[in-house]
Order: sequence, then structure tokens, then C-alpha cells
Amino acid sequence: MHEFELIRQVFREADYARPGGAVVHSIGDDCALLETAASEQLAISTDSLLEGVHFPPGADGFLLGQRALAVAVSDLAAMGARPLAFTLALSLPQADADWLRELSRGLQTMARQAAIPLVGGDTTKGPLNLGITVMGTVPAGQALLRSGARPGQQLWVSGPLGGAAAALQVLQAGSSSYPGLLAAYWTPKPQLELGQWLRGKGGAALDISDGLLADAGHMAAESGVQLVIEQERVPVHPEAQALSAHQTLEWALCGGDDYQLVFSLPGQHAAALQKHFSQARCIGRVCVGQGVLLVDGQGQSVDLAHKGYQHF
Repeated sequence: MHEFELIRQVFREADYARPGGAVVHSIGDDCALLETAASEQLAISTDSLLEGVHFPPGADGFLLGQRALAVAVSDLAAMGARPLAFTLALSLPQADADWLRELSRGLQTMARQAAIPLVGGDTTKGPLNLGITVMGTVPAGQALLRSGARPGQQLWVSGPLGGAAAALQVLQAGSSSYPGLLAAYWTPKPQLELGQWLRGKGGAALDISDGLLADAGHMAAESGVQLVIEQERVPVHPEAQALSAHQTLEWALCGGDDYQLVFSLPGQHAAALQKHFSQARCIGRVCVGQGVLLVDGQGQSVDLAHKGYQHF
């Protein structure tokens, strides 16, 4: 199957690639055409997922399609953006039509959940890699930035952590046990509704991809503050606790790939937050200073040698 036939059969004719809404013109020309309101700003992010680095070799096409798009859309959630469209740059060692249809089916499943259509991309021969660019819109001046944390605010996470990191052990063992952990890894849920709810409430946000401590460090640096995290308040995935109680906290603090949001928020919004997002948990506070300070139940500093994932 040559390149253009592959694009036509697997992607261009798929339901999630049809024009509609903000998409005036989709796949078929050199560019897609999108419309946005004059009062909005465009949010754009690109993610690259490489086999053997971001997902295990031989990954199921359907699961990989879901995960790849969810990971990319999570960046829109972290900015408080509403999804608009995405593109896919796909590198393949060979054109396996059956696997590609499963990949497309996974992409379509997540595209429907996130209400984001495919509008174009590229295919080439090479090591398996998915490059996804997502686009969204946010009211002008209301995007959530990493630089928005201020002393006196509370620090929150949107849900339990450590599930995806624990899932890697299950995957490496070739086990189908712990379905909740496998779901946390393969089908993370972009926190779009929460991100849009946080707009205009005066805090900072980012999604947790490299680990809570590492990503909180980015927020602290960009905001010029210190983030104090109380380790006993960090919510952990229950199946991770069941898999290995002594590793659970490290997975939650340093494991990454959870794609929950970590965000700061003035305390006046806490009650409304809990009413609308019951899984969200306050894990600490924003203070004058710099960096991230992890403390135990007695308020004593806890030092971890490993803070999170780094590519280099």
C-alpha cells in the first residue's frame, strides 16, 4: 500500500477526520483550514512518541492510538484550552494495514472523547514514531500558565498518581493483572473540563508527564516561588498500593505518565473545586522561596535522589 492510498483508506475517510465545526477544510490539501473567534487565542502543542522510549515495542495499535492522542490533548487541558483539531506525523517501519486500522480506531476513540478532529499530517518510512500536534482555543488572556503560582495559594493535583509508573512493571512482566494500572497507562484521561474550569481563577497549572516533583519544579521555577508538598497528602492509585506498598509513594512522586494536572489555586475556590471535581486533592502550598520542598507528616524535609524522568 503506497503512502497516499494508506492515508485515504485509513485516515482521510475516517469519521474523526471529517470537516465540521471550526474545521472548514480537512485532509486532502497542503493545509487544513480552521476558523477561530477574534476573542480567542490559539493554543498549540506537539508531542512525539517513539517506540522503545515512550511505549513498549510491539504495542497494540488500538491502545497506542488512544494513549498517543490522550497524552497530546493533556497539554491543552493544562492550558485551559478547548480542543480544536490535531495532526498526525507517522513514521512506520512497514505499512501493516491491519495494525494501522487498529491505530486509527484507537485515535478515533480518544478523538471522540476529547471532541478533537484529525485535520492532516504526514507518513514516512522509519522507526515507529507518532508525532501529534494539537490545537485548541482559549479566551484571550485566560490561558493557564506555569508562571501563575503566587505565595499563599494552595497546591492541588486532579487525581491519584503512580498508576502509570506501576503499570510499567506489569507490562514488563507480560501480565494482564491489575487492569486499573494498565488503563492508567494506556488510556489516561485528559483533564479538559478541570482545565477550563480553572480559567480566570488566578493560579498556575501543568500536566504531570515526568513525575510530580519534576513537573512541580518547572512551575516553581517559572513562577519564582517555592512549592511545599506534603507527601502524606499525595493521592496514590489504589492498585499501585496493592502491587507494591513500599514503592507506591515513589511512583506517585517521581514516576510520571499520569497526565493528571498539578495546579495552584487561591483558597477561596477550594470548596467549589471539590464540589465539581471530587478526586482533586490539596497536597501543599505555594510559599516565598524557590524550588520544591517535600515534607513528611512532622514537617521535616524529605530528600529523594530521583526526582523524575529525564531524556538526557
